[in-house]
Amino acid sequence: MKGIVFTELLEMVEDAYGDEVLDRVITMSELPNNGSYSAVGTYDHAELVRLVLSLSKEVNEEVPTLLKAYGHRIFKVFERNYAQFFEGVDDAFSFLESIENHIHVEVRKLYPEAELPTFDSQRIDDHELRLTYVSSRKMGDFAHGLIEECMTHFGDKATVKIASMEDEGAKVNFVITR
Repeated sequence: MKGIVFTELLEMVEDAYGDEVLDRVITMSELPNNGSYSAVGTYDHAELVRLVLSLSKEVNEEVPTLLKAYGHRIFKVFERNYAQFFEGVDDAFSFLESIENHIHVEVRKLYPEAELPTFDSQRIDDHELRLTYVSSRKMGDFAHGLIEECMTHFGDKATVKIASMEDEGAKVNFVITR
């Protein structure tokens, strides 16, 4: 998993809860690198899981809630760092439909070793999109936050509902209605 995902999580914890909580979360997580990450490095997904579980215990917040909030935050980072993916895209549905066949294709060019989730989209009509997230990392709640923030970014008032979830979040079917 790319280091930017780790560095942004640590910044989110610091911004929301302060340095002391961040230090305790890192210590509780028993990380091999003591919480030292480079945005361009590649790290084991298990370390991210340990960080989120430790944060959950430390701040007494559910893991799904934390992952969803983190999805909101990281979308803004993607928007800032990868503006080219937003060029020429007029609405959230079009953007979400472009993830698998455009954005992830370009990401794989930059990071061939990246293990990306898959997003299968099905446009029902102008008001409804079904999006299926699949990943062995089981971060459906993170994807939920990304989707919600995408809708906000494009000014689309919408509801994002989980239609079904399999294998503890390894496969999540979202219904997005605007």
